[in-house]
Amino acid sequence: MKKLKAAIVGCGKVGETHAEAYQTLPSSELVSVFDISIERASKYGKKFNVPAFEDFDEMIKATDIEVISICTPHPLHAEYISRAAEHGIHVLTEKPLASDLEDCDAAITSCKNNNVKLSVISQRRFYKPVVRMIEAMKNGRIGEPILANMIVMGWRDEAYYEMDEWRGKWQSEGGGVMVNQTIHQLDLLQWFMGSVDELFGYWDNFNHPYIEVEDSAVAIMRFKSGAIGQFFVSNSQKPGFYGKIHIHGSNGASIGAQTEGGSPFVAGLSTEVDPPINDLWTVPGEEKLLKNWQNEDRKFASEVDTMTYYHQLQISDFLNAIMENRDPLVTGEEARKSVELFTAVYRSQRDRQPIRFPLRAEEGREDYDGRLSYIPFSYRESEA
Repeated sequence: MKKLKAAIVGCGKVGETHAEAYQTLPSSELVSVFDISIERASKYGKKFNVPAFEDFDEMIKATDIEVISICTPHPLHAEYISRAAEHGIHVLTEKPLASDLEDCDAAITSCKNNNVKLSVISQRRFYKPVVRMIEAMKNGRIGEPILANMIVMGWRDEAYYEMDEWRGKWQSEGGGVMVNQTIHQLDLLQWFMGSVDELFGYWDNFNHPYIEVEDSAVAIMRFKSGAIGQFFVSNSQKPGFYGKIHIHGSNGASIGAQTEGGSPFVAGLSTEVDPPINDLWTVPGEEKLLKNWQNEDRKFASEVDTMTYYHQLQISDFLNAIMENRDPLVTGEEARKSVELFTAVYRSQRDRQPIRFPLRAEEGREDYDGRLSYIPFSYRESEA
């Protein structure tokens, strides 16, 4: 089997997961790593026995690279995607595709113009409980999806934001709970329900005065199918953590998954999290399957490292897409949709009105889609 030569851009916590996948999967090999900090890059280089670079262009010239994983802070994704694409290198980036729609469009256009594949990590699409849900929907076993509810509640303390300098800032993280902690669930919501027609939302920072970005957000939406849905996400509940997405069908059947549970996941640090399970299933004739599936999924989670296993599944899909010259499961255009969702929430609160889809990048504004036009609750309280 041909091995695609891969490199890592950004030697932080999640980059290790990508590096290990490239060294483990039979269709790839890790050949180099890059970080603006030569100290971080060198640690990776020694661990994975590959050359380390602090100059991106030097790495490109020095090593034969066919695939790059972008594992930098979010606002830097688009820059490195475009730079890699210009060298004819296929790109897989960590979530989200970018922090704003302008960067999304630039990244997608660059990859198209240079005829390279682009994909974004959305590994929860590969969870077994999620696969059961999408298959049930595709097979019409709930009729038409008419209602959707997504909720993620957790807690991030000050120590979490102090782990890396980029965390909690508009300029270097791009956003808070929507952009970083729950982008995967936003992706699942739009994947299940299809294109959004209109959204009304609010966001705020209620109890994290030491960060700039939002710690909570809520939105209701109408989908182009006519279905309606809502999401509620927050980093303001401690110590518990859970994430659930439930879909209700026109025939009265409901399906759902708890994709997160236990302790909040932190890439490169968490050693144990609750396995994803189906927590709701009333499809006619299948109601009794739920308990068996939960037992199967808990057993499976005890046999694999779930924090790397599903990353490897998506990275494998991307490598196969390159070799088979097909689209990966999550294209750049598909990943842009979740960026549209959180962008619509920022704009909706700013404009105090529903936001119609599709969204385009705003020109001539300097309020970062409304992020900078609002004084969060925790800031108002601290200034009082």
